[in-house]
Amino acid sequence: MVSIEAVDTTANNLGETTGLNTELDQIWATICTGLRRDLGAQIFGQWIKPIKLAQFEATIGELQLVVPSEFAANWIRDRYADRLTLAWKSHFPDVRSLTFSAKAGAARIAKVKQVELSGQNSSENISKFRLDLDARMTFDQFIAGNSNVLALNAAQRVAAPEKPLFCPLYLQSSTGQGKTHLMHAIGHAYRIEFPGARIIYMSAERFMIEFVTAMRRNEAMEFKASLREADLLMIDDIQFIVGKNSTQEEFLHTVDALISQGKRVVVAADRPPQALDGVDQRLLSRLSMGLVADIQSAGLELRRDILKHRLAGMPHQKVSDDVVEFLARTISRNLRELEGGLNKLLAYAQLTGRDITRELAEEQLSDILSACRRRITIDEIQRTVCEYYRLERNEMSSKRRARAVARPRQVAMYLAKVMTPRSYPEIGRKFGGRDHSTVIHAVKLVEQLRGEDSEMDNDVRMLLRQLES
Repeated sequence: MVSIEAVDTTANNLGETTGLNTELDQIWATICTGLRRDLGAQIFGQWIKPIKLAQFEATIGELQLVVPSEFAANWIRDRYADRLTLAWKSHFPDVRSLTFSAKAGAARIAKVKQVELSGQNSSENISKFRLDLDARMTFDQFIAGNSNVLALNAAQRVAAPEKPLFCPLYLQSSTGQGKTHLMHAIGHAYRIEFPGARIIYMSAERFMIEFVTAMRRNEAMEFKASLREADLLMIDDIQFIVGKNSTQEEFLHTVDALISQGKRVVVAADRPPQALDGVDQRLLSRLSMGLVADIQSAGLELRRDILKHRLAGMPHQKVSDDVVEFLARTISRNLRELEGGLNKLLAYAQLTGRDITRELAEEQLSDILSACRRRITIDEIQRTVCEYYRLERNEMSSKRRARAVARPRQVAMYLAKVMTPRSYPEIGRKFGGRDHSTVIHAVKLVEQLRGEDSEMDNDVRMLLRQLES
């Protein structure tokens, strides 16, 4: 059990020493000293100095921080959350996670003291397993599309008051496609429906560490009891639990016990159950007996919707549809990279005062774009365009100016600029040694025609799909 002593710190700016002689103030002052040295005065002043403490939730180990704007919250969360979390954990182990929110006005610190009750067993400590949920990852912040709608609907059923028709729910996707977001969303929604419920969310790695630690301390029975008292158990990255016989055995018994009690179990992995290497067949059977919901890679439309959703929450940020389309088409490996690229672009534009243009995106996101682009060649583009328009391949380099030839050639130049890292002069050389100004004219013309001519826009979309497939 915990008792909470509230300390009013209305004017407490965590980037400065306030003189309040509290443990958390002193820890933050130490952390700030290191951050100012590591990040430099300019970055520290821009991002770290404005942070304020809001509240510390001892039962889940969550330290809530307040920043001046939603943009700042996103930027700090993406760039410095891991560094800040590690710093707090090293100085104050009770902090297990940080949340960042944009709120104005007074902030309060809740200073927590753990109090031991007479006769209380360690297995009854409510902070034994902490619920580390990201406040951003809720159902209303999850953008649905054809690739993830099954998983979303299944996750919502798990969190609903009615008992789901399946257990466990097995979420499967490659990295960065949203399975962890759905698990956090389940936790948030279930906590609202059942405020007194016992919810446990942890990674498979943490499950193994906790289990081994309990074994070493002769607390295995307490560990098992704590898990089996859960109303909702969620284990992420289950692929890392394979190959560990004793851990698999314990996890199997835990899942069996919870299912037999009508409790809810959710697991997530980067591959389907049948593809897990070294997994016990009994555990494989349990994981497969519920619903396996596959999240496919996000398609272009979903990537576009996600970017637009993010930007809708930042109306002061001006990003053209052309830039959104470019990012959605180019950063296609996973959604985490897509949002990270957008955040980097927004921050650079804000700090430098430059407009967010296609050229700025190519310049500042070159590392991400290079990694994400499939190595499509100009030769491949020319071949595909010629097949689509039923032209001979040599027409891409010919001097003919007939519209039936010139327009497909211009489309191919446009696609070469959109889908390859080649410069205008390099593209021109591949099209019969044409000048770079000819390529620039072709790119601008096709961009204009796409907005005016639905047939042209449809042609380009079809070619993009063929080349990306």
